[in-house]
Amino acid sequence: MTPMRIVYLNLDRGIPVLGDKGASVHVRSVVTALARLGHDVTLICSRAGEGNAPPPARLIELAPAVEEAALGAECERLGLPGGALAEPLIRREVTVLAHDRALVARALAALAQAGVRPDLVYERHALFHLAGIAIAEAFGVPRILEVNAPLAEEQARYRGLALRDLADEREARSWRGADLAVPVSDDVRAHLLAAGVPDARVLVTPNGVDTRLFRADPLGAAEVRRRWGLGDDPVIGFVGSFKAWHGVDFLIEALVRLRQETPRLRLLAVGAGPKLAEAQALAAALGQGEAAVFTGAVPHAAIPAHLAAMDLTVAPYPAQDGFYFSPLKVVESLSAGRPVVAPRIGQIETLLADGVTGLLYPPNDLAACVAAIRRLLDEPDLCRQLGGQAAAQARTAWDWTAVVGRVLERAARAPAREVAV
Repeated sequence: MTPMRIVYLNLDRGIPVLGDKGASVHVRSVVTALARLGHDVTLICSRAGEGNAPPPARLIELAPAVEEAALGAECERLGLPGGALAEPLIRREVTVLAHDRALVARALAALAQAGVRPDLVYERHALFHLAGIAIAEAFGVPRILEVNAPLAEEQARYRGLALRDLADEREARSWRGADLAVPVSDDVRAHLLAAGVPDARVLVTPNGVDTRLFRADPLGAAEVRRRWGLGDDPVIGFVGSFKAWHGVDFLIEALVRLRQETPRLRLLAVGAGPKLAEAQALAAALGQGEAAVFTGAVPHAAIPAHLAAMDLTVAPYPAQDGFYFSPLKVVESLSAGRPVVAPRIGQIETLLADGVTGLLYPPNDLAACVAAIRRLLDEPDLCRQLGGQAAAQARTAWDWTAVVGRVLERAARAPAREVAV
């Protein structure tokens, strides 16, 4: 493919480009893959953040610079009453809308100053944001839109959403305004089709992994085990952001049962998040305070060494309607040569081959989950075999460079947009 000048848009201020969140990792991974494919990338974001090295791109931060007068004007356009901004949810959402309104001119000016005229806009979908459509149209270039979740639904369910109807309307416009929409799962694809995006302009693309970083390599495992006092005990692992839908409480209950037969078994739980304190309290209440090690936040570059210290990992998602995720940590674990035990739910069944790269169990079936983990602990040769097969599959199927290359190839063949957004 001929090298292109690509503008990548990450307009969600909640996703700092240099941070350790899974979404931050995703942004850096896609941008790095674009650069490895030979393209010149300019990354425009609402928040650069800190904590990790920047990806190989020209980084332009356009942080929200919204004055009170602009917020008031936005409220007038929306027909909101005069004290609406006193409500925190409304203030937050109006701030995003005002930021998006100003972004087009700011982005075009920044690109002109940098001497960049793109051949393609590649955007990560962000709630309330439509600036990407106008930026692509200003240059007369195609727009690829990654869609990692139905954000309006997610925001309303987990964090609260005051302007729900407007969020739904703008989300659908963003989706329809893509020349190629790239949902991470079949469930997200269904949302796009229901919003009127033609199937010919949709390509389901689960999350990938940086196989250069996540290798089946024990490097660093001994230091991680020493640091967390794991010795040579068998270790099951969890890596995630400790949110309600991750099911860490389920995993702690599994640990209780597993240690009845394997008393030296340890759980290494890596990550931070809103449910971390609850998970620690539950482990202590169930007598697992010393068996369960909670590391807190760990830099992304240190995750491979932590995975190397584990014998296997568990993705204990509970049964839930509309499981639209493509779990980044599952493919990272597989790429690192660690088999995964996970429920048969959503996109996990396309990432994890039962009996080949890990073991699947019926959602919410604690006994089946325990049996799957115990099997891998009792059969170390099988555990190593599945881990080796997982790493080999990751190199061919999930490497980010190959994943992004497939997206660009499909974008070149996508039909032109014919519907109004």
